[in-house]
Amino acid sequence: MSVQKVALITASSAGLGAQVARVLAPDFRVVINYASNASRAEQLVAELSQIPSTHPSPSAPRFHILPGDVSSKASVEALVRDTLKTMGRLDVVVSNAGWTRMTNFLNFDEGVIDDDWDRCFVMNVKTHLWLAYAARDALADTEGAFITTASVAGVKPSGSSLAYSVTKAAQIHLAKGLAVILAPRVRVNSVSPGMMLTEWGMKFPQAKREKAVENTKLKRLATIEDVAEQIRTLALSRSVTGQNLCIDGGSSI
Repeated sequence: MSVQKVALITASSAGLGAQVARVLAPDFRVVINYASNASRAEQLVAELSQIPSTHPSPSAPRFHILPGDVSSKASVEALVRDTLKTMGRLDVVVSNAGWTRMTNFLNFDEGVIDDDWDRCFVMNVKTHLWLAYAARDALADTEGAFITTASVAGVKPSGSSLAYSVTKAAQIHLAKGLAVILAPRVRVNSVSPGMMLTEWGMKFPQAKREKAVENTKLKRLATIEDVAEQIRTLALSRSVTGQNLCIDGGSSI
């Protein structure tokens, strides 16, 4: 078994997932997962390879790229299996996938579309459950950490849709439940960013982005850098489990 720790990050070829890979790269060997854009994942690994490692190990692969549709239980299980086969161990899982459809939150007609609810529940709840279940033994072996990316929409009714908000609340509660079930050897936490101006966040109308800034106490939106640093803190902390960190400029208080 290789000495240097291994982190698996789902949905990590761009946006927040890619930034998490950047902040973990010095101290972890990293597995990048993508759904469809292989070239973007390859470009990220080329970038990560320029970051110095604190534990260089010439005999062990430092990075590994795994395609995988995390809306499929079998695909999620394969991610963990392939990670262990190639990297030899698993210490941190950052379950970063999610889905929404942009709607007017206050329009109830847009909030009762069955397909939105079904897809949100799979991508915002079940994929995280499947991944934690598949990784539980490997993480117990290393006394590792499982971290999910939720949303402030799961704390305060808001966001892109009612289905998104409700399933993000379920995701946060799932993490707390997993923290109880997987204790004492595995720590489980979630982070709940406010709006971030990623490729996804820029899909919101400008007026909604400006209102999101106004709704914060700090008059600034969270950045992917802010959120990734908090994820790194949770990955390294030995004493935090069952917590949901809101990184939202104070918009939820």
